[in-house]
Amino acid sequence: MADESCKGKSCATCEKRKTESEDELLRCKLDRIRHKIIVMSGKGGVGKSSVAVYLAYALALKGYQVGLMDIDLHGPSIPRMLGLKGLLGITTDQQVMPHLYRPNFKVVSIESMLEDRDAAVIWRGPIKHGVIKQFITEIDWGDLDFLVIDCPPGTGDEPLSIAHLIPEAHALIVTTPQQVALADVRKSINFCFKVKLNVLGVVENMSGLYCPHCQQFIPIFKTGGGEKMALEMGVPFLGSLPFDPAVVEGGDLGKPIMETHPDHPFVKAVDKIASSVVEVLESFTPKTKSAH
Repeated sequence: MADESCKGKSCATCEKRKTESEDELLRCKLDRIRHKIIVMSGKGGVGKSSVAVYLAYALALKGYQVGLMDIDLHGPSIPRMLGLKGLLGITTDQQVMPHLYRPNFKVVSIESMLEDRDAAVIWRGPIKHGVIKQFITEIDWGDLDFLVIDCPPGTGDEPLSIAHLIPEAHALIVTTPQQVALADVRKSINFCFKVKLNVLGVVENMSGLYCPHCQQFIPIFKTGGGEKMALEMGVPFLGSLPFDPAVVEGGDLGKPIMETHPDHPFVKAVDKIASSVVEVLESFTPKTKSAH
């Protein structure tokens, strides 16, 4: 349980623990975040970062306090997808301030800490682990209902760090309907089983295309493979997202289509998945929100 002092905007306990133990400070910070979701994929190119962005945005639109943490240290894309520019600020007590995309939607990425956005990050595992830990302990997240963590594809250092630092995190695994993607997702699910990460569920992305002219659904990459695989692996299936060229264009422009195309099938599907996520996670804790 979180300390009572952790529930306000300032945390006296955290200040005290800065002089005691990094692990205690980590725990204090995490106690102020009700639900932690790590968005994973077995392979690249399945739209994992888009799912992370839109899930976090959908949760924020529902009124929750949301943080989005981009730990894809070698290929960060979140700031560009949201049109965020400039470096993160620092408070007088040396806490890093996240980008504030909306009043209840905070965003942190390594790209927002680099003077040169195109600089290559060349780090080995122990350094990456330390940076991810700093993303939690040295960022002024405040009180959050949800922290969505965008992880690089695969089962390497970054998801291992999350499993170690945030053992109560829930993994949302993104796939596409193709067999090659589904095979890699099975490995991601088995990774979660191995390291004892809770599996929140599977999302099938790019499951088909709604024709912009006639609105007929076209299964360009087949469909239903993610749901069948989830059933075989014994994990929940959270829903499918259609392929939508407007999502690609919005990512390039830094304008999510929730702002420009709120009635698109993709946006409605994301909202449905966000509602499923809330329903599943709220079953673990009392159904109360942070103060907004």
